[in-house]
Amino acid sequence: MEKVKLEIVGLSYSQTQSGAYALVLSEVGGKRRLPIIIGGFEAQAIAIELEKMTPTRPLTHDLFKNFASDFGIVVKEVIIYNLVEGIFYSKLICEQNGEIKEIDARTSDAIAIGVRFNCPVYTFESILSSAGILLDESDDFSEPTVTNPSEEQSEQGSSMSTMSIAELEAMLEDALEKEEYELASKIRDEINKRQAS
Repeated sequence: MEKVKLEIVGLSYSQTQSGAYALVLSEVGGKRRLPIIIGGFEAQAIAIELEKMTPTRPLTHDLFKNFASDFGIVVKEVIIYNLVEGIFYSKLICEQNGEIKEIDARTSDAIAIGVRFNCPVYTFESILSSAGILLDESDDFSEPTVTNPSEEQSEQGSSMSTMSIAELEAMLEDALEKEEYELASKIRDEINKRQAS
């Protein structure tokens, strides 16, 4: 079976399942998207790595990467290999001393670990054709987006526009210490937006 390469194009709060997120993977060089519902913890772990944030203490997926790296284990790729009753099945393809091993994992954990190893994500055509959605031209993503349309964060977003960069940097530091990574991401985006203009 031929593998189809995927990339992460979005991560957003699920409107259908409370506390869940939709991880959106895109077919490289194609217009199909593969949405996968994942838990909040895994979504946060993926978002932190995508946004290149450094938590004050290692998260579980960071611990796994550090452990694997110290023992010479490299995750070469993530493969979403099956779909049964709406549940995606994945595995990590790992290498140690030239020996390849496959490790079964939940898709959300596999992706969270995969982004830390900067390895490619694949699926098979049969899975993409049965669970993928075709994207309109107007819906194209240029880079991964991480969103959570909660009222509290939109209120904080509007008040951020009146704060100085120094105040935003202090607020960013505070959010990172409290491990409020979604808020930290929004603050960082506001700082970057101002520095770019």
